[in-house]
Amino acid sequence: MPNGQFAVVTGASTGIGLELARCCARAGFDLLIAADEPAIETAAGELRVGGAKVVAVQADLSTTEGVDRLYAATEGRAVDALLANAGVGLGHAFFDQDFNRIRRVIDTNITGSVYLIHRVGTDMRQRNAGRILITGSIAGFMPGSFQAVYNGSKAFLDSFAFALREELRGTGVTVTCLMPGATETEFFRRADMMDTSVGTARKDDAAEVAKAGFDAIMSGKGDIVTGIKNKIQSAVANLLPSGVLARQHRKMADPGHGEVVVRFSPRRPGSSPRRRG
Repeated sequence: MPNGQFAVVTGASTGIGLELARCCARAGFDLLIAADEPAIETAAGELRVGGAKVVAVQADLSTTEGVDRLYAATEGRAVDALLANAGVGLGHAFFDQDFNRIRRVIDTNITGSVYLIHRVGTDMRQRNAGRILITGSIAGFMPGSFQAVYNGSKAFLDSFAFALREELRGTGVTVTCLMPGATETEFFRRADMMDTSVGTARKDDAAEVAKAGFDAIMSGKGDIVTGIKNKIQSAVANLLPSGVLARQHRKMADPGHGEVVVRFSPRRPGSSPRRRG
């Protein structure tokens, strides 16, 4: 058990990030958690109830200033585990999207993540010790029609994680890529995708996804695709032409397809609504 070790978890106010922080807390890590919303303080309070030592930082990790603020909050303490989970999505057709939101996806998912990993990972390499978890996605395996920028950002992270792991092979620093599929979080609501098939479909449990990712980073595993369905989907994506994958993705992410699912797939009488995310 890593009692007294120190973990940094980003995107930890809700969803997979919060569940990753819970895994770290249960394992005895001291925590520095970050998100770009006030809910990070609520998350910190929940984690402290279980006895964890937690510092929360509200910072916009799409900016270098936000990453610098988070890094400064480590106060020079060696980071034993970095769980780089912060990310945002964006649905609808590329030319219908606001460019400021497009830029935020790129700056959060790619630029901010790479900068944070560079800052913390440089220290780890100097110490020859540390663990890095990067939350990629099976979305990175396929052209994301109606999620083009998001899927592209995840393709970058998936590739980056494997490349970085190879560069660090033989050192005391490990890199793990967590690649979940659609998960029950706030993601789809925030990405304006509740009018799509994937937005309204049943999804994986965030706690189960996080547990798989945490187990993978602690064992030094290179990558983990969560869920049997997602493992099959990722395997198929390696076989099909990109054009076919793009058309398949359209069926999930095109708002027009989502309307059909809602119209012809009502809840059973007496059933409670699912939590969306």
